[in-house]
Amino acid sequence: MRFTLTYDGPLASSGDARRKHAIRRKFHPQLKALWNFPPLNGNEKWIRAGSGADDGLMLTSVAGHSFASLVIPSLKLYAELEIILLRPEQPGGIVVSGGDIDNRLKTLFDALRCPAAQQEIPQQWQPTPDEQPLFCLLEDDRLISRVSVKTDRLLEPGVQSSDVRLFINVEVRASTATYGNLGIIA
Repeated sequence: MRFTLTYDGPLASSGDARRKHAIRRKFHPQLKALWNFPPLNGNEKWIRAGSGADDGLMLTSVAGHSFASLVIPSLKLYAELEIILLRPEQPGGIVVSGGDIDNRLKTLFDALRCPAAQQEIPQQWQPTPDEQPLFCLLEDDRLISRVSVKTDRLLEPGVQSSDVRLFINVEVRASTATYGNLGIIA
């Protein structure tokens, strides 16, 4: 399964829980919309709590909030990411200004995954009805098996040095084909 996520906004090299969660919330509507298309449509029971064995399979509860992750270890899934990162600086300047690429990517990876603990969710955050559950790409960022990053200049006037435009091409793959993941990887 392949798709592209986009993001416009700040991507700091030292993102706190509030900043990471703000980015996570920007990905939510895109990931939620993905469930309207094959191969995910028809499997909505995986993101709804119920009484069946597969109901809520992709749901995680953290601090009383519900999160739906697409890439989960129980389905033997992992993700490969191809990232195009546009920033308002010359190519090659990402190490000197705006933070190093490693830490910016760590902030991004944390925002792509479900929070692991209560302290990763801003205390004041109350999900809107549309954010119940909040959709995430990954249950855990250890499920990223490959990353390629291309950086280039963001030709947008008036943006801050920490602002980026991201295009994240995602390929969801399976380490082992199972009855549960055949619909996703087919």
